[in-house]
Amino acid sequence: MCSWAFLFGIIFWMSSLRNRALVLPVVLFLSTFAHSQNNSATVGFTLDFQGANPSHYEISIASDGRGSYSSNGQLNQQSEPADPAPLQFTISDSVRTQIFDLVKKSRYFSGKIDSGRKNIANTGNKVFTYKDAGHNSQATFNYSPVPAIQELTSIFQGLSTTLEFGRRLTYFRKYEKLALDDDLKRIEQMQRENNLGDLQAISPVLQGIADDRSVMNVSRARALRLLALAGK
Repeated sequence: MCSWAFLFGIIFWMSSLRNRALVLPVVLFLSTFAHSQNNSATVGFTLDFQGANPSHYEISIASDGRGSYSSNGQLNQQSEPADPAPLQFTISDSVRTQIFDLVKKSRYFSGKIDSGRKNIANTGNKVFTYKDAGHNSQATFNYSPVPAIQELTSIFQGLSTTLEFGRRLTYFRKYEKLALDDDLKRIEQMQRENNLGDLQAISPVLQGIADDRSVMNVSRARALRLLALAGK
């Protein structure tokens, strides 16, 4: 976080300059910058579930809608785990607002959110984190009876599914274009069944397919239809 002492040091130095007209714009800029730093917030979700694909993933989303995703997902059982380098993405305003509203409803993950029941099937170790100027919290759970936590979990798991599709589509477009159509069909079906996360997160991937004349027209058309749904 930017130090106020540092900011005012710069302001004092600028005030010593002959051209005092420069001081006010600098003051306004630094004040706006510090305000934006203080108001930034980040929510994170991590899942570890042995036997699943991916068996580990992490999602981080900032209050401006930008996020990063990393996982050990595989294209198939024989392939190597995915590149560990985080994928950068941006979610739609509607989903961003929904996420941060639910975080507020869950009291920023303060207190116990796990059910504590032993007779519930293991669905993976889940961790939510939240950080802003006034909070720095973390909660671990397998199953939570809290409605806001349940809804958030569903959003982030759906987002992981979408981003894994995006990773696959990127690979297939580069190395196996004929395989694109099957995955695009699956995405369309899952979208109709409301089993998919925010398509806005992979809109650059879909746009690349739609614009690629070396891809089959039927696949390009599917990508365009999915793009039309992104953010809705």
